[in-house]
Amino acid sequence: MATTLTATYASAAAARNAHDDLIASGYPREKVFSQKDNPEIKVMSPRDTVREAREILDRHDPSKVTETETPD
Repeated sequence: MATTLTATYASAAAARNAHDDLIASGYPREKVFSQKDNPEIKVMSPRDTVREAREILDRHDPSKVTETETPD
């Protein structure tokens, strides 16, 4: 099982910064989803790296983060 984390931010700029931070930390681009003017980011993470992904998302002060279990 994998986990999809969805983080909502106050601005699209904060979401872009979180996206860039995830990529710089080694998350594959094909597992990190965002849209240009949408202040939301989704990252698909294996169970063993969910905590790390959550810490990266939290660095950018999201207003909300949800976790959803997804099949691999």
